Amino acid sequence: MTSERSRLGCAVLAAAVTVLAATAPQQAHAQSQTPAYLNIIVGSPPPAETAKQNILALNSAMFGLYDGSGKIFRRNILDQHPVILALFSGAGGRFVLYRPGHPPLDAPSVPIAYQLLKSVGHSTMVLPVVLAPHIGKPATQSWHGPIRTFRAQHMAALEGVDRTDMPPEWRAEVRSILQDNVAFIDASLSQGAITYDAVKDFSAKQAPRLKKIVAWAAQTQVAHWMRVMGEWKRMIGADWDKTYAASNTIYVARQNNVLFSILAQFFGPDAINQRLIMIETVSFTTTTDDMLDSLTRILSDRTVGQLFFGNLYMMDYELMGSSARDAIVAESQKLGVTPFLPPLVPFGSKQWPTLVTPGPGPSTLLQLSP
Repeated sequence: MTSERSRLGCAVLAAAVTVLAATAPQQAHAQSQTPAYLNIIVGSPPPAETAKQNILALNSAMFGLYDGSGKIFRRNILDQHPVILALFSGAGGRFVLYRPGHPPLDAPSVPIAYQLLKSVGHSTMVLPVVLAPHIGKPATQSWHGPIRTFRAQHMAALEGVDRTDMPPEWRAEVRSILQDNVAFIDASLSQGAITYDAVKDFSAKQAPRLKKIVAWAAQTQVAHWMRVMGEWKRMIGADWDKTYAASNTIYVARQNNVLFSILAQFFGPDAINQRLIMIETVSFTTTTDDMLDSLTRILSDRTVGQLFFGNLYMMDYELMGSSARDAIVAESQKLGVTPFLPPLVPFGSKQWPTLVTPGPGPSTLLQLSP
């Protein structure tokens, strides 16, 4: 009985296979007959386009693979090296120390006097910015409301000047600046119009005072971070020579960058661009995660440069840069154009990552005429 059932089962299975084999081409043919209205959705890219996209997909895949490896590289770096991040902030900066086997250490903030002086300076310099668009336009009254509100904020600030933790000389200068801001606002409102001469006279009067409070703010910021760095260098001890540090900057703050310059005093010239790195960003502030990711990318790319090209620092530079220079020279000759290129510098250059060529003209705030 069992044998008969087995033979019967095999016969049924064979019949089913035969039916499927016979109908499969018909089903495939039916599936291939896509209605014309679906053509714009289904489509059929040309073979050349498919080949191109398959090659480009390798680059997209690279970024995903790189991100995965980057997490491992970042952990390895923090497990083996102390790292200091110096991040720009409106409070005078943020310094964070990472040490193997320790939680991240945030340094104390810059004394509040820094922010107070900065706020007063900004309150003065913004007035021409707000009022200048209305110069010579007496019929325009849209600035009245905002400037009255700003005046009220000035009066509140003036009431609290003597209660701030600043030296008497600083408080006196801040009070004078704020009072003259209010006087300028009142004169503008009473005249009902903005003139270039009024704006220019106000700016010229406040400029010497602004130079003073800028200097005091810088002294406050620098003294604070120099003390922090001195303490951290002692704390790190023998591991200092394998410590990495990075600060962030946008274009406008790249030259004479305060935080990078402070770090440089402790790392020395041989560490610049090697263990001490300036990372350019597109905004004043950034996160510690973004900074660590950037630092990880720089350090891991160095191993790639060493593996492929035998140079640890060449990946700090535009990979196609030197080849592009040759191409620019060649193309310039074809077009009758004189090539204009910066001088070649060696990979691993330790010069400051800012403008370093001296020249005529003022180069400090104090050298500028009021």
